[in-house]
Amino acid sequence: MKALSFHTFGGPEVLQYIDVPRPNLMPGQVLVRTQAIGLNFADIYRRNGNYHLAGEPPFILGYEAAGVVEEVGEGVQGITPGDRVAFADSPFANAELVSVPADHIIPLPPEISYEQAAALLLQGLTAQYLTADSYAVKPGTVALVHAVAGGVGQLLTQMIKALGGTVIGLTSSEEKRRQALNQGADAVFLYQADWQKAVLEYCGPQRGVDVVYESVGTTLPESFAVTRPGGTVVFFGMAAGDPPLIDPRMLMDTSKTLTGGDLWNHLTSREERIRRANALFELVQRGAIRTNITARFALSAGADAHRLLESRQSTGKILLLPS
Repeated sequence: MKALSFHTFGGPEVLQYIDVPRPNLMPGQVLVRTQAIGLNFADIYRRNGNYHLAGEPPFILGYEAAGVVEEVGEGVQGITPGDRVAFADSPFANAELVSVPADHIIPLPPEISYEQAAALLLQGLTAQYLTADSYAVKPGTVALVHAVAGGVGQLLTQMIKALGGTVIGLTSSEEKRRQALNQGADAVFLYQADWQKAVLEYCGPQRGVDVVYESVGTTLPESFAVTRPGGTVVFFGMAAGDPPLIDPRMLMDTSKTLTGGDLWNHLTSREERIRRANALFELVQRGAIRTNITARFALSAGADAHRLLESRQSTGKILLLPS
């Protein structure tokens, strides 16, 4: 079978589309023939060597895909060949065939396409736990979303609006600002401007936002500066680098909360994965959220897809499509 792989860490040029052995199907696993694969920044970090990779080269990237069940392993129940499925947290997805633990398999409703699932699951499930578990958004919540035009940022915006909240976004260009407004953000400010002043003026007498969804890292102190007394900052990423240390006395003095978020702590069983995914699919089916696919590349052209993602010029999901 074919896979997008690499032998050494480095830039997109290290990626190769090569023949690799067909995965061994172990008991409790499902063999999935991929139809659409989601590309994420985590794939860039792994290719660069920023994330630890187990095993020996050639390494195969990818954790998110949708496709058709080709074969089921011993002991697997409730899943049969021909089923339309997806997964958001199983490795080696940049291949024509992927062996996936059965408890990571998510059934696809007929109304959800392979491309929708591959574009939605990882970032959509992230936006879901951020708005339901890390900080429960409710009608009237005022939220500040960093990197609002990115994949998670766009889905966060739509979910917060669906829950009755107000979204203030931050982004880096006028084009991305327009994109975020088109996704439903109430106001969007540019990082290059005095965004702290703009956010506080927008909030008025409330003296700041209820919650900040912080994914930049280096802006953590500024996020606290625009959070109202008693508000919360949810830290779930560090796209621009490690965050500065936060003095717990500041939290005490202002009654503010700092909490962290990681998707893997919420996807604890197949039942939990399916429950959360079905809630996400329901939002899509009733039009409350929509996927934004910015580009599609053949899996064989994966290096070009990586270049586009690293350029930060994309404003939606990039998909890899096996031949």
